[in-house]
Amino acid sequence: MGILIALLGTVAFAVLAPVVGCLLAGVDRIVSARMQGRVGPPLLQPYYDVRKLFGKERAAVNGVEHAYVVCAWLFACVAGGIFFTGGNLLLCVFVITLSSLFFIMAAYSTRSPYAEVGAARETLQVMAYEPMVLLLAVGFYMAAGSFDVGAALSLDAPVIGATLLVFLGVLFILTIKLRKSPFDLSMSHHAHQEIVRGITTEMSGPTLGLVEVMHWCENVLFLGWIGLFFVWGNPASLALAVVVALAAYFLEIAIDNNFARVKWQFMLKSAWAVALVAGGVNIALLAFL
Repeated sequence: MGILIALLGTVAFAVLAPVVGCLLAGVDRIVSARMQGRVGPPLLQPYYDVRKLFGKERAAVNGVEHAYVVCAWLFACVAGGIFFTGGNLLLCVFVITLSSLFFIMAAYSTRSPYAEVGAARETLQVMAYEPMVLLLAVGFYMAAGSFDVGAALSLDAPVIGATLLVFLGVLFILTIKLRKSPFDLSMSHHAHQEIVRGITTEMSGPTLGLVEVMHWCENVLFLGWIGLFFVWGNPASLALAVVVALAAYFLEIAIDNNFARVKWQFMLKSAWAVALVAGGVNIALLAFL
């Protein structure tokens, strides 16, 4: 029965998450433009761009590139389905990491030097944020008594009270997960950051369109992680979680427009330091106090 629910959740997530993610991307462009003194594109411009990509002929370097991207998108949807149906948070983390690995393999399969540099940077990003993401799952388990996301709905108070440092750590690595500056090393969604497109250099047409859709799905999932800290037995907490997630997204947009890209060494060191200090101290407090 649990597998059937997760399957139905995956299908629902694959349909609804791109809609929400597309609207968030449109808001991102408009807010970024206003911060830069421009009017900006219409709200649905990301949809128009992706629709145009899907209307183009597929011209791939090899036959496996598109297959790897499809697998990456599929596992992103599975991770979202697991999370939003109240499934195992640790499993969700592992599945979304598997999605990232397929995306990296898609870039490496092209044998393009520019795509390979982007894939190497994407690998470094995974290495940077993964410890904090794992500590997110551990912290939630220690605060809620279960890895199941649905367990949060039976709590008397939100887990943020016991996992504040973990929340701050997740908020820090969220910049990497959303591919926002200063940590958009492998691929930027802003043209002024790129001479060559990084990990998606050799991707075009429907393959690139699917990458964008996958990114929308990932954004919804990651914002769901942020909202999870504020959910408890009160149904009104779901509205609070949405508000906090949107506030976190606007914070990331502000950071994206006010900080220049950093070197990968700084990203790796800072992300691990935050995981060690924020996550490690919080887990230790939960374990021994």
